[in-house]
Amino acid sequence: MALELISKNRCFAGEQRRYEAASSELSSTTTVSIFVPDFAASNPVPVLFYLSGLTCTDENAVTKAGAQRIASELGIALVFPDTSPRGDTVASDPDGAYDLGLGAGFYLNATQEPWSEHYRMDAFITTELPELLIGIAGLDLQRVSICGHSMGGHGAMTLALKNPGKYRSVSAFSPICAPASCPWGHKAFSAYLGDNVAQWTQHDASELIRAGAQQVPLLIDQGSTDPFLAEQLKPELLRSACADVGFPLTYREHDGFDHSYFFIASFIEDHLRFHAKYLTKIGDL
Repeated sequence: MALELISKNRCFAGEQRRYEAASSELSSTTTVSIFVPDFAASNPVPVLFYLSGLTCTDENAVTKAGAQRIASELGIALVFPDTSPRGDTVASDPDGAYDLGLGAGFYLNATQEPWSEHYRMDAFITTELPELLIGIAGLDLQRVSICGHSMGGHGAMTLALKNPGKYRSVSAFSPICAPASCPWGHKAFSAYLGDNVAQWTQHDASELIRAGAQQVPLLIDQGSTDPFLAEQLKPELLRSACADVGFPLTYREHDGFDHSYFFIASFIEDHLRFHAKYLTKIGDL
């Protein structure tokens, strides 16, 4: 089991690469994009995982977020995994819906058929992918943080909260803050986890924080004109949970911004500098 390089491109002061690997957790082949700054050739660099949202692959943020310039300046490697397993044998929504199945793994380990064989994105991100990254020269896998967008923001927060000490910091753009309380989450959790709502709360950042999850520095940026804000994202539930238990949250809402990569590109530098404070001790928000 190893990462196989399938493409690479010079990008700012670094190299943007795309790899393929046979994943035992996903029981399928997966792709991972990795940006490695030049600094890694002489000193191991910390790693920031970026988890994308519904309908995305490993390539969306690579081409649209504009993170490489600042990452090369700060000396941070970026890892962009896919959002779900892929392949002809992988289960997908029979109606072709965008919010279940392919492109919609929700960063959990499914327990229900037909999803449980392949949909193990939690184990892939937290365990198998770091093992694969050992083969990439110049990465310091003892210094790792995580961020994401929308469904990926949900994933970043829940994986950080469920794995204390694994990630030094976490950030999110427009995250699904309380999936146990929104339509996207109800649909995905019912399919992947079944009807036991108590299991759903183990994959809900607001519920995990309220239940006493270990604190980790958390930054959230949200657009005020995001069409999913009220029905699907529900940041007010996360903010309430953080306030109730004293969890360290920096929450910023930006007038006029929506859910798109234009929003992400506008504030990605802030997120990289936020993580740099915990990963490299340089940079400031």
